[in-house]
Amino acid sequence: MNFSWTLKHLIFVTGLWTGMAHAAWPERPIKVVIPYAAGAAGDILIRFMQPALQERLGQPIVVENRPGAGGNIGTQEVVRAKPDGYTFVLGATNNFVINQFIYRSMSFNPLEALAPVTKLMTAPSVLFVNASVPSGSFAEFSRYAQANAGKLNYGSPGTGTTPHLSAWALSEFMGAKMTHIAYKGAAPGVQGLMSNEVQLFLVGYGVAANQLASGKIKALAVAHNERLQAAPEIPTAREAGLPNVILSNWWGVAAPKGTDSAVIGRMAAEFKRVLDLPATQAFLARQGFVSGGNAPDQFSRELSAEALEWEAVVKKAGARLDE
Repeated sequence: MNFSWTLKHLIFVTGLWTGMAHAAWPERPIKVVIPYAAGAAGDILIRFMQPALQERLGQPIVVENRPGAGGNIGTQEVVRAKPDGYTFVLGATNNFVINQFIYRSMSFNPLEALAPVTKLMTAPSVLFVNASVPSGSFAEFSRYAQANAGKLNYGSPGTGTTPHLSAWALSEFMGAKMTHIAYKGAAPGVQGLMSNEVQLFLVGYGVAANQLASGKIKALAVAHNERLQAAPEIPTAREAGLPNVILSNWWGVAAPKGTDSAVIGRMAAEFKRVLDLPATQAFLARQGFVSGGNAPDQFSRELSAEALEWEAVVKKAGARLDE
């Protein structure tokens, strides 16, 4: 037997099989885990994009909500999943660059345990307050919060989330000594705002937009350099005199570490194509979202840089949990 020929033949066949396997992907449904309750900004967007993604990929996209521990439960599920290209996580800012600095018992570092795919979108934070608060502008709210220091509450989708840390920084700036109430997701937080359990909530416009008509909440400013197309009446942070402490939340997609780079590249490309569809662009504008769609390597570099910034913020806020 010609061992050299046999080895070359085996290498050729193996390479051919691998190439065929890549070409065949996806062959079954793809699961996207959202580590929050239904109604979060990323949840709203992925469900809108779902039909177009399914058409392009030729397979069902199964969206699964797995809330808990600031998004750690759902994210860890993906970290532990087989890196075969059939499980992804759609997480918020904190799931990638904040939680590892807050949760003492967190068993993984997302920068090491996940393979970035793309940043899907940014949801500029809107400063919503309960309608009973006697404030029609941020300046009035700031004076009211300071005059009632220690008496007001602010909500967040969970401890360590961007809205939590931003609202904490805002309270510090105002000298309001507001109390933090963490909810299990954005939608329950909006309900808490409407019932006046909390008086302030920072969240993407689309999450609370439908509740504005009720008259139970009002929007004082948006942390963005331009007014939202969907709500041009809401002043920008600069126009409202809002301090530069509110950081908007973004949502990104990642896969378990070890997922084939060709699969990751294909997913990033398909997300970008669907984001660029006129219907998706119109939806993004209505929700007050800013479109993303960067390449995996660019997203990875951004995560590494942003993690350093958030580590400093977390240390300053003293936000640490034993969960």
